[in-house]
Amino acid sequence: MERLGKAPVRSVIAGMAAVGVTLVLALAALIAAPMLTVGAPVELPRTETGDFAAPDETVTVSIDRNGGLRVGQVEVASDGLVEHLTLGGDARDNPVHVRAHAEAPYQAVARTMAQLSAAGFTELALITDTAVADGEG
Repeated sequence: MERLGKAPVRSVIAGMAAVGVTLVLALAALIAAPMLTVGAPVELPRTETGDFAAPDETVTVSIDRNGGLRVGQVEVASDGLVEHLTLGGDARDNPVHVRAHAEAPYQAVARTMAQLSAAGFTELALITDTAVADGEG
């Protein structure tokens, strides 16, 4: 559509602004997403595997440096772990991610995995941090 004596109307400029705003919002979401992870702060061991997304019904069990357990942010005794996980109903079909501090006693990690497996939890995963370049970490 042309106006008399003036240049044609251009709508491309408004479209570019919308694309820019969308990219900024996407970048903000990518930066904020790792900060929303639920669980106790632990230093994870490093491995060569890649990142993955956890399903919404995933339960996170964290093992701290001294072998203490947390389910989400709630501190739990080792002998009450399975009872705590099954309080709201039978959650044995839900994935359970075990996040152990890099310096946690191996016995605590093995005991926790054995308890969960013996209780019938079948989707168990050990969460690690991705490896860094040689000479770091």
